[in-house]
Amino acid sequence: MPDNSNSAAEGVKEGVVGVTSTVGNLAGGLLGTVGGVVGATGQGLGETVNATTGTKAVGDGLQGITGTLEDTTKKVGKGVEDVGKGKF
Repeated sequence: MPDNSNSAAEGVKEGVVGVTSTVGNLAGGLLGTVGGVVGATGQGLGETVNATTGTKAVGDGLQGITGTLEDTTKKVGKGVEDVGKGKF
């Protein structure tokens, strides 16, 4: 009689990897989108502050902060996607 325990374990593993990959890709994509929105919003607000106040430092500071948040969020999103794909 053949031993099917190994093939059953492989089937479970493939199912878990499939679900993890889907969740990872979804979460990573959402984080990338949120990062892009934060970055674009900060860029626009920073330009508006610079134009209306004539003070470049405040608007540039805001752009720097939101740009950093955008970059960090996108990197985390990429990391989540990679883990979902089994890349470590």
